[in-house]
Amino acid sequence: MRRRVILSVTNDLATDQRVLKVAQTLQNMNYDILLVGRLLENSLEVPQFKNHRMRLFFNKGVAFYTEYHVRLFIYLLFTKADVLVANDLDTLLPNFLISKIKGSKLVYDSHEYYTEVPELQNNPIKKKIWLMVERFIFPKLQNVFTVNKSIAEIYEKKYHVKVNVLRNFPRKKQLSFDTKEMLRIKLQLPTNKKIIILQGSGINVSRGGEEAVEAMQYCHNTVLYIIGSGDAIPDLKQMVGRLKLEEKVVFMGKLPYGQLVQYTAAADVGLTLDKDNNMNYRYSLPNKLFDYFLCGTPVIASKLVEIEKIYHQFNFGLLINSVTASQVAEAINSIDTSSNTYKKWLQNIKEASELLCWENEEKIIHEVYTF
Repeated sequence: MRRRVILSVTNDLATDQRVLKVAQTLQNMNYDILLVGRLLENSLEVPQFKNHRMRLFFNKGVAFYTEYHVRLFIYLLFTKADVLVANDLDTLLPNFLISKIKGSKLVYDSHEYYTEVPELQNNPIKKKIWLMVERFIFPKLQNVFTVNKSIAEIYEKKYHVKVNVLRNFPRKKQLSFDTKEMLRIKLQLPTNKKIIILQGSGINVSRGGEEAVEAMQYCHNTVLYIIGSGDAIPDLKQMVGRLKLEEKVVFMGKLPYGQLVQYTAAADVGLTLDKDNNMNYRYSLPNKLFDYFLCGTPVIASKLVEIEKIYHQFNFGLLINSVTASQVAEAINSIDTSSNTYKKWLQNIKEASELLCWENEEKIIHEVYTF
């Protein structure tokens, strides 16, 4: 009989590529997979795996986390599992308690430096509560993953627990793309303009969306496509209206991954512009960077610790020292897609996508899941 793994998240599962890739790897290792998350009004289907998605009464604040934790605890209590996987700190407490009650193995996957996210920086009470949860549980953990070496080192120093690094690389390119010109015709995109893309399921405050939009005032013959979701989107739309940039900035909303990558491959440049104004972003390694590589799209990126390491290994485009509208615009305007420099970037990111892939990274999962 196959052992069951339950992976818990607070999102709706559909766009959490890391969780879906981990689940696929575990399924290939002959585990029975069950995903637990939320059901939102605009949630896409998750047909790949058995899943249980809860429609909550509350969607934010203390009421949301209280309801989610109680309902997750009850669900896990009455559902068989050999291994529980808590994804991020906001799912850890109920998983930890159930693992103690039922004797299940517990794995913690920290997708970011959670207690330093921007949403907690201006709310010391909430931050203190999450720190209390982390400090209570983390030293007791035996199987921990996180997304890069910088965050792993912080946790190891803080809690004296071994932390495995599992970077969120995409799978090797299994999609065949048409040429950029053919893709643009197919997607009804302009063929005579420079296309910039900013994508992600977390287009939030301090992630450069505001500066990217503002920069479009100074970019000529250029269109910015913003594809995804996040709490900054409403303000970005208002900014576009205020600056009269409707013809230069296009919002696409969330797209299924297979459709998203078509737009990414059609773009000339991808943006990843997280700001170095909190520890979570300072040590982040954005997923979109590697999605751009996968699709053969050079990148303009902010100079963060982990991104700079990749940049020195594979010169993938341009790094900017400070995320300002002027620097973003200057970088965009400086790119000549017919130049030898651009062609070299294309070669470098092709090499990067071959090496920085899930097939190489998932080996650590095989090493840890030997229960």
